[in-house]
Amino acid sequence: MQPATLTILGSGSALPTWQNSPSGQILTIGDKSFMIDCGEGIQLTMRQMGIKTARLYSIFISHLHGDHCFGLLGLLTTLDMMGRTQPMHIYAHADLEKLLRPMLKYHLQDMKYEVIFHAVHPRKREVIFSDHTVTVETIPLKHKVPCCGFLFYEHHRQIDPVTGVMSYPMHKRYAYCSDTMYKENNIPQLEGVDLLFHEATFTQQWESRCKLTMHSTTHQAATMAQKAKVGQLMIGHYSSREDDHNVFLEEAKEVFPNTILAVERQQYEF
Repeated sequence: MQPATLTILGSGSALPTWQNSPSGQILTIGDKSFMIDCGEGIQLTMRQMGIKTARLYSIFISHLHGDHCFGLLGLLTTLDMMGRTQPMHIYAHADLEKLLRPMLKYHLQDMKYEVIFHAVHPRKREVIFSDHTVTVETIPLKHKVPCCGFLFYEHHRQIDPVTGVMSYPMHKRYAYCSDTMYKENNIPQLEGVDLLFHEATFTQQWESRCKLTMHSTTHQAATMAQKAKVGQLMIGHYSSREDDHNVFLEEAKEVFPNTILAVERQQYEF
């Protein structure tokens, strides 16, 4: 069984900095690559890393703040220029299609491939994608606008040689918790995942801003990981107030030692 691979394209928050672009990741499970959020500048990072856009299977957008979706139009344009013919499936809040369709119609009048939107309901946990190898569920989050995370889990078809009964045992599980306040009732859904990405926008000294901006601190992200008994925690979505990301890491490790930083242009196997 091949390891799952997570590539960090952007790990900053709303304001880009010299070291951080807005949010974006690619999760590769088996022969499928899924993009998770698509902030401004993401495709430049992809080209710098030599990532083949042709491998993108579908795109999942957590919410419609610009630092999570402003890179979409440019990416879809590039895919058309590079001759993509297979449909691109985008899973997001229904408003994304209302916003993006007119721009696609204006800028890409002769698109060679179809963009198919799938509306998700951020406040409800539900399966939004499933095939014979991967299933994706929404994780309801608490933010200023409707927002959800995504739980990806891998499964493989097995047939019992004696009974002939077919089963789909799970293997790797990855949970992505984008912009959100601390939300303890998500713990059962996150329990035991191999890798949890949880935003940790603020260090502890800025905890008072969490209620205003509806984000999480390092300790809050680490507490989620600890209570959910995850294999490993990855933190990101760093506030531009902090230049030294090691401060985020040190604080999170005080609560959950098996924590790592989301570092841009890095790939992680799990």
